Amino acid sequence: MLKRFLFILLFSGFSLAFQGNRNVQIARLKYSGGGDWYANRSSLPNLIAFCNKNLGTRMEPEEAVVEPGSLELFNYPFVHMTGHGTFRLSDADAENMRKYLIAGGFLHIDDNYGLDPFVRPQMKKVFPELDFVELPFSHPIYHQKFNFPNGLPKIHEHDNKAPQGFGLIYEGRLVCFYTYECDLGNGWEDAGTYPDSPEIRTKALQMGANLISYVFNPD
Repeated sequence: MLKRFLFILLFSGFSLAFQGNRNVQIARLKYSGGGDWYANRSSLPNLIAFCNKNLGTRMEPEEAVVEPGSLELFNYPFVHMTGHGTFRLSDADAENMRKYLIAGGFLHIDDNYGLDPFVRPQMKKVFPELDFVELPFSHPIYHQKFNFPNGLPKIHEHDNKAPQGFGLIYEGRLVCFYTYECDLGNGWEDAGTYPDSPEIRTKALQMGANLISYVFNPD
């Protein structure tokens, strides 16, 4: 009950932050298992700067780092996770993550290539009763300030598959958005980190801004 109360206060503040009245902070998930949770080091600061400029948000310029089993998780309405390799959630991690997401939190998982084999089984620990479903292109997450009528932009080729956006939906609410074969986070990195054109980087940042906008104002 206390966590739910804290989230009511938090998300009231989050909405105010969207209107420019208060700063909030988003976080990166530091998971265990050996994967590089720290990948794309410049991605979130660049996304934050883009959102503050183009959405009128007032987010803190630097991300926080939070572990899935920590109570600090409840301080951050938006948590981003990425990497190339293995990740593991202990039973305690999964229980805390479930409480966080049910209470109103949001998790964005971005497969940086190699994360996919672990995403579904580990998130099954969090929501045994749910399966990832592919979101239709009509979903509001693709139609915030920036319009993506064909869904996710393709940032990096990887296995030359079409990008897909999957969601975990709990009691009608999208609590986790999983971007696959897309690599949004690489597109948020500093210019020159990868040989991405300015147009590709802009699309990645715009789609990232849609995620932030959707979490700030899900209605």
